[in-house]
Amino acid sequence: MKRTLLLLLVITTSVVQAQKTTGKTPVRLISQKKSGREVSVKKIHYGTASFYANKFEGRKTANGDIFTQKKFTGASNIIQLNQWVRITNMRNNISVVLRITDRMHKNNHRLVDLSRSAAKKLRYTGHGLAHVKVEILGKKLPGALALQ
Repeated sequence: MKRTLLLLLVITTSVVQAQKTTGKTPVRLISQKKSGREVSVKKIHYGTASFYANKFEGRKTANGDIFTQKKFTGASNIIQLNQWVRITNMRNNISVVLRITDRMHKNNHRLVDLSRSAAKKLRYTGHGLAHVKVEILGKKLPGALALQ
């Protein structure tokens, strides 16, 4: 309890000191709230990827699509729905482009959950998890990627 109070005092003091020297409150914009959920505004994320269990086959996703393990789709709690992303497996440098169509359980702290076909292309289905880089490409698939 004493540690928490001391930490709170240090943080408050540093914010007040920053306000005195600059006249502004220090703010670091890394996310924004959208429909009660925090979504990221950063373009590149690093984290852990997993893949969907087969029990989700045929279920409706958060954006209304029907999930199938054959499509290149994914779920994320911090990336906006219907965003196109490039996922790179940091172990072997293999990439895949897919669309975020779903949300994960609120207690899941992984960055993304991918369909089995996307995980297979990234070559981590035997491991279960992979350290990945996620680059947000936007709501529309860039023209050069659409031709591949």
